Amino acid sequence: MCGNVPRVRIPHLPPELLKKGTAVIENFLSIHEFSKLSGIESSTLRYWDEIGLFSPAKRDPENNYRYYSPQQIIAVNFIKILSSLNIPLKTISEMADNRTPESIVNLIEQQEKQLDMEMRRLRQNYSTIHTRRELINFGRKATDGFKLIDGSRVDSINSTDEGTVVDVDKIFIMRAGGVNIITGPRNKFKEGKDFYEPFADFCRQAKDLRINLSLPIGSSHDSWDRYVQTPGDPDYFFSIDPDGNGDIPAKDYLVGFTRGYYGRFGDLPDRMMRYIKENSLHVSGPVYTMYLHDEFCMRDPSEYLAQVIVAVA
Repeated sequence: MCGNVPRVRIPHLPPELLKKGTAVIENFLSIHEFSKLSGIESSTLRYWDEIGLFSPAKRDPENNYRYYSPQQIIAVNFIKILSSLNIPLKTISEMADNRTPESIVNLIEQQEKQLDMEMRRLRQNYSTIHTRRELINFGRKATDGFKLIDGSRVDSINSTDEGTVVDVDKIFIMRAGGVNIITGPRNKFKEGKDFYEPFADFCRQAKDLRINLSLPIGSSHDSWDRYVQTPGDPDYFFSIDPDGNGDIPAKDYLVGFTRGYYGRFGDLPDRMMRYIKENSLHVSGPVYTMYLHDEFCMRDPSEYLAQVIVAVA
């Protein structure tokens, strides 16, 4: 059992603490009234009493009811503040009789570090939720079909505006990109090996690279020629991270979609190449692959939905 918190004796209190109608017995407050004045639940006060952390000033010998002195409103504030900061009750009890400005500063500095870590975790979780929601919803829109007006996406095929209706079965040019990424080291492929070994290396280095593997992972090829030659062997893996130190710049991209497991692109490279030739396009820069629907939202790997983009001049 912990020792009781000393009762602080305060000779004068603001008159509003003793309002007319307050249940007072010999100048003591019932647990209900003390709860109202202190903002601490009656159940919490009972628990603190049971563990010896903070006890009432007196008990009725006949019914064992708890009664608190008005002065204890101030004494309990020490416990109330620290417990609201998630300081363990055991720690609060240990400091109750011997607290000093120095010991309190040391305690709250430790708690500040814990809160910093918790806020970082919450920010990472928010980034994961926001980023994945955006990709999944875009995949849903692409599956249902949407309109392009002047190269910009309009998420409705029912709009009366003039525009081109596109979906996951079509190749088209669209304003895209504008996302931050964190890129891993250049992949090293061994003859006869697929992308799993380089991807495992990427995952092993994720912590050092400050990569959150809960965020969507994409890949890139240095050039269109590299993509066409070896679509399943990307030069880099990256995470789509709002706090990333790199980016996929916002510009006009040739866009194509494919369904299937990681590294399997079916006839997409051929379809995109045919579109390039038929429209006399010039493409340049890296080719980015982003999985809109992956194991996070799809059970069947053959239904994973990937978006492939390459910048057009």
